[in-house]
Amino acid sequence: MKKSVFYGTLAATAVLAGAASAQTTLETVQQRGELICGVSMGLAGFSAPDANGVWQGLDVAVCRAVAAAVLSDPMAVSFVPLTSQTRFSALASSEIDMLSRNTTWTYSRDTDLQLTFVGVTYYDGQGFMVPRELGVSSATELDGATVCIETGTTTELNLADFFRINGMSYEPVPVESNAEAQQQYLAGACDVYTTDASALAAVRAAFPEPGAHVILPEIVSKEPLGPVVRHGDDQWGDIVRWTLNALIAAEELGITSANIEELKAGTDNPEINRILGAEGDLGAMIGLDSEWAVRAISAGGNYGELFAANVGEQTPIGLARGLNAQWTQGGLLYAPPFR
Repeated sequence: MKKSVFYGTLAATAVLAGAASAQTTLETVQQRGELICGVSMGLAGFSAPDANGVWQGLDVAVCRAVAAAVLSDPMAVSFVPLTSQTRFSALASSEIDMLSRNTTWTYSRDTDLQLTFVGVTYYDGQGFMVPRELGVSSATELDGATVCIETGTTTELNLADFFRINGMSYEPVPVESNAEAQQQYLAGACDVYTTDASALAAVRAAFPEPGAHVILPEIVSKEPLGPVVRHGDDQWGDIVRWTLNALIAAEELGITSANIEELKAGTDNPEINRILGAEGDLGAMIGLDSEWAVRAISAGGNYGELFAANVGEQTPIGLARGLNAQWTQGGLLYAPPFR
């Protein structure tokens, strides 16, 4: 009995020693000198390479803000395009450090997959797009339609629920990526393309004749999209979470890419001072220096600046702020206090 207890103690000691020596995600990223960020296969406005092969978009901007906070360089990011089927396994197996890819926060993903959603980058909902010539004005008129649907997504499940609730039938046309969905839809392989409404707007803007396609008025789900990290590394989760919160709070407090250098010297607003490192030492609480948030915000601007530049009404995507306005403007954006 004593021998088994002794060996059990040795085993427990070995496990603890191994855990103590394991690197945190922050240490891994800093030693590598690069953040590895999982993104979509290409969705305009959110994550897609531009004509020069440089990744751009709202989801990309969050990755760059984290890289700026952690590595002092918003360009020190390697982007890994992932399908709906591969995105979670890539994160779980540490192929990527974080996922920032139009991914919906759900109960099962947060618990059963043992992932951690750290916030919401874009409040969305599922919609439907049809050719204008189909003459359809409501999703309730789609009984018997063929529908292009990306497999392995909440969209697939929501579609089944919507048609069941409304007593309608449909024929699914399964696709594995947004690009394939566009090709099939434009080729007439399906009557309807359904996905997040923001993605539909992005897809339609890239069509040769955007006006020939109608996004129907129904929004049939809640799709809170945001960054994801692995369970078990709370420090890294805090870094990504509070980087996103810094971008959101900066807009509310009037911190912009144009005035941040002036504001970081100190203001009459204690919360601005805490965020920008002029008062207190919030950075040390997450293993970073005092100007981590200055670098994150400076990378591309506050949330409002990023929204306007990538998906706003003056871009080809043309999205209104809607639910993604600040809470002070009737939206849902609300960063917890920095204190």
